[in-house]
Amino acid sequence: MTLADSITLPASLALAQRDGRLVLVGDEAHYGKPLSVDFVSGKAAHRRQFGGGRGQLVAKACGLNKGVTPSIVDATAGLGRDAFVLACLGAHVLLIERVAAIAALLADGLARAQGHPDTAEVAARMTLRHGDATESLAELVASAQFNPQVIHLDPMFPHREKSALVKKEMRLFRELAGDDPDAPRLLEAALDVATHRVVVKRPRKAPPIAGPAPQHTLEGKTSRYDLYVHRSLAR
Repeated sequence: MTLADSITLPASLALAQRDGRLVLVGDEAHYGKPLSVDFVSGKAAHRRQFGGGRGQLVAKACGLNKGVTPSIVDATAGLGRDAFVLACLGAHVLLIERVAAIAALLADGLARAQGHPDTAEVAARMTLRHGDATESLAELVASAQFNPQVIHLDPMFPHREKSALVKKEMRLFRELAGDDPDAPRLLEAALDVATHRVVVKRPRKAPPIAGPAPQHTLEGKTSRYDLYVHRSLAR
């Protein structure tokens, strides 16, 4: 039995196999097209080839500088887009996802990426664990025998209706994931486990997560990264 076989979903959603991939489906008028994880083609392929390398904001935040390629835990992996970018740049990445249906989509996307010549090498640097990083981050990292130099967090936060429903994909994702009311506890767990730094992705104008103040911030057009640094990443 696979993870997908044991998942309980809301009545409005279902997991199905379509065109050789696992998809999450619902009413398209409400949720949009079936959701899947595709690291081989589409936007992932474009970003792999033309994404901007280590000049990308997520790469800078996670410390991928010239001569430095840390090991990274993406503790709120979601659909794996940031993790894939980091793996494309040479980092070994542990993806942790708490929502079982999303973890199943990730597992399916990774399996297909491992079997494709364009992405096999990248996918080999990506390891997936299904679990709640807020509750058991240290155990999940230990189970993967992973060295957690950098931990990347992108929590789901309470949202304004105006912006939240722009993308039907986000509506579907929130149906399963909800918000992350324990974000301060997630940050605390990450700070306990990361050996070098924790980076938190936030909307550009949002306040930091409650708790210790970040030492640095990196701002983009719509988002920013708050950096909590234990020690520098050695060259």
